[in-house]
Formats: sequence, C-alpha cells, structure tokens
Amino acid sequence: MLAGPDHGFRPNLYHPLEQAVLNRKTMTDSKNLWGGRFTGKPDETFAAFNNSFGFDKRLFGADVRASIAHANGLENAGVLTDKETAAITAGLRKLLENAGADKSFFDGSEAEDVHSFIESKLVAIIGETGKKLHTGRSRNDQVATAFRLWLRDEIRGISGDVKTLQKALIAAAERHKDAVLPGYTHMQRAQPVLWAHWCLAYFEMLARDLERLDEVTARVNILPLGSAALAGASFDIDREAVAQELGFQGVSKNSLDAVSDRDFAIEFAGSCSLIMVHLSRLAEDLIIYATAEFGFITLSDAVSTGSSLMPQKKNPDALELIRGKAGRVFGHQTALLATLKGLPLAYNKDMQEDKEAVFDCVDTVKTCVNVATIVIDNLTVNEALTLEAATKGYLNATELADYLVKKGVSFRTAHDAVGRIILDAINQGKELDELTHEDFAKVSSDIGDDVFESLSLEKTLASKSQTGGTSPIMVESALAEAKKRID
Repeated sequence: MLAGPDHGFRPNLYHPLEQAVLNRKTMTDSKNLWGGRFTGKPDETFAAFNNSFGFDKRLFGADVRASIAHANGLENAGVLTDKETAAITAGLRKLLENAGADKSFFDGSEAEDVHSFIESKLVAIIGETGKKLHTGRSRNDQVATAFRLWLRDEIRGISGDVKTLQKALIAAAERHKDAVLPGYTHMQRAQPVLWAHWCLAYFEMLARDLERLDEVTARVNILPLGSAALAGASFDIDREAVAQELGFQGVSKNSLDAVSDRDFAIEFAGSCSLIMVHLSRLAEDLIIYATAEFGFITLSDAVSTGSSLMPQKKNPDALELIRGKAGRVFGHQTALLATLKGLPLAYNKDMQEDKEAVFDCVDTVKTCVNVATIVIDNLTVNEALTLEAATKGYLNATELADYLVKKGVSFRTAHDAVGRIILDAINQGKELDELTHEDFAKVSSDIGDDVFESLSLEKTLASKSQTGGTSPIMVESALAEAKKRID
C-alpha cells in the first residue's frame, strides 16, 4: 500500500485474485459439477484461480446450441424420452431468450464456468430432468465443442470485416485512380507506381489472410462431442447426426486427441498474427505518408487526434494503435504454443488458458480491421505532391537502362552507363529528362533523340504492362478482377 494519511478512502490496489489471498476465507457456496467426491469446500483463493466464468461466459450461446444437439443425440440413443428432450430443449431455449433480454443475466453468479452456470440455470427452470443432460459427455468434450462452435462463427465475422476493408481499398484506389507516387525499396525512392497499385498490394495481402482463415475454419469445424473425458462415450450417440445438426463438417477420429487438441486455436492465432502484420505495415506506410516530410496523404479529423501541448499537431493515433496492437496478438500465439508444448495426453487444466488468448485475438483483430477501414475511407491523396515526388530522384533510371537494352546493349553494360549518366546529372543538379542529348551521347553513342519519350512518366508507367505490373491498363484490369473476387 502507498504510505500516507488515511482520509477515509482506501482504493483497492489489488487484482481480485490478490484480494482473495488477503482475505483467506473459505468458500461458503461453491457452484460446480464435481462435488460428490469432496467433503470440504474449496479455498476462496483457489476457487478464484480455478474459475473461468468471468471470461468463458462468452461461450454461452455456443454451449447452449451444442447442448440442444446433445440432448437430441441422447434421445435418438434412447437415453432420454421425447418428453425429457422437449423439456430440456425448451429450457435451454428459454435460457437463450433470458440472456438476450436481461443485461444482468450473468451478474452475481458463483458458477465455476459457463457450463456449470448453464446446467444450474436449466435445473432451476425444469427441475431434475435438467440433470440428465450431461449424460454421455464430459466438460472436456463439451468445452472443446462450444469453443469450436463459437470460434467458427467469429472467423466468419472476421472474414466479413476483412472483405469490407478490401472494398475500402478498392474505393480508395478509384477515388485517386490517376494518382502516382514513388515506390520504395530500402525506404529510398525506386520507381513510380500508381496509388491504385499500392492499394491493390494490400488487397492481395488480405486475400491471403482470407484463404488462411478458410483453411483454419476447415480444421475448427470438426466435432469433438462424443469423446467424453478422454476415452469416448459409453452411449450409442450418433455423432455424425449431432455434427450435422451443428453444421460441423465431420467428427473427431480419436477421443484422446479430440479433448486435448488446440492446434486450431494456435492456427487461428497465427492467422490473426499475419492479419496484424499486414495491418501494421499498412499503418506504417500511411503514418509515413501523412508526415510533413512526405505529405502524400491527409487524414481527416475523424481518424486523427491533437496534442495537449502543441496546437498545430494532427496525430495518426488510430494507425499507431493498430501498429502497436499487433504485438499483443503475436504474444497470444506464442503463449498458446508455450502452453501446449509440454502437455501430456489428454486434457489438462493448463488448456483453460486458451480462451482468453483467442478471445483477445478476436477482439483485437476485429477492432483493428474495422478501424483500418475507417481510416482508408477518411484519407485523401495529395496528388500534386505525390506526382512531384514520383518525378524527382531519378526514378526513371531503370527505363533508361531498358532503353539501351532495346538498342542491343547488354543490361550490365547499360546499367553501368546509366550510373555514370546519373552521376553527371547529379553534378549538374538536373533530372534525367532535363539533360541534353549531348549529355547522354558523352556516355553512350547508342542513345538517340527518342530517349526523352522513354523517360517520360507516362511511358515509364505504361511499360510495366505485364500481369501484376503498375501500368494504367493492368491496374484497371486488376481493379475489375478484385471487385469480382470480392463478390
């Protein structure tokens, strides 16, 4: 605690778990699914450490849906009567309804996790019949099923958000279809490219992200329910029928693997990490382009902040936060790998750590993708400045070398000649297109008066006419294709 006078207000400086350690009380009302073996109550500190309801309540809807399918599977196996199944499914649907209507539905619960919360609520509604629902399953396969079901839906949502960002990039490209800016290597001006070509580069990165999310979904979308604790269920439940009801593509092939598999969570975090890499690179480009030194773009007030001290400042905070939040997603993937690397088969409580990592990956990626879309929608390209930058700094040097190659000069000889010409231009303080024919002829007799057409910006861009190039014709075609791919 901080030293100082006590003025009647003592802020809680402790994490809830630390506060429980200080209190050292014994739980008086433990809500769990495993009490029969125990005669004593769990220590409050341990209970706080062990419980996951505070975060896994996000799985509520998915777990209820899976429980309804499990009830139907039990009925088809002859474990439940049709009357019992009707009561259970009606009770579960009532829980969904109550959760949607009551914002305080989850408040004040002492449940260990969302699964025990649902069971206790169900029993409170329909009585003893609710206690039959857990027949033939364990929390091990129950958790894995709800987690996969929830994540499958979230991936679908993230994919939709990524596509919206792709559409924003296409729209930004079309708003400034004729804008030209320097392309860079090693952060040095290299060759001119169209702004639309720049936009489409990030479109392609996001397209690969969508492919990865689809691939992850295929491995997420496998039903583990029916694996029970680790050895499989003892009741003749038609797992394929349950999988079909829940929209899973198949069922797990090995019960030990099914309850302990979190590869899909790591793969998802990896896909999220690459999305964040791409968003961070996008943010970095735009942060640089928005500086006074570059001035290539202007961010609207909607996505900028000011300084508390310097009135003239307009800061790209949205982009900086995207760049900064990438690290936390990378950390979640590393944490998941570290958690699983030494676990023996089958389920271990360590695996409870998967939820918060994946939940935060989902939240962070969705937020960052949506904010990136807003930024793209709220920027303007300063076309005069980008054009000036694209025509200064000898960005047409490669075109001069290619010109000589077309005259029959080997590329290596042409490269050396152009280097000497540029050195002369630097000494004169001129761009290549400002030199005279005599200046060129001093270095190479193969250069004729037609060289100036080859050095023009229009010719430089138009020459990049192969698939994937930045010529106006190719970029126009690429934009049209991108729209079709989105649709």
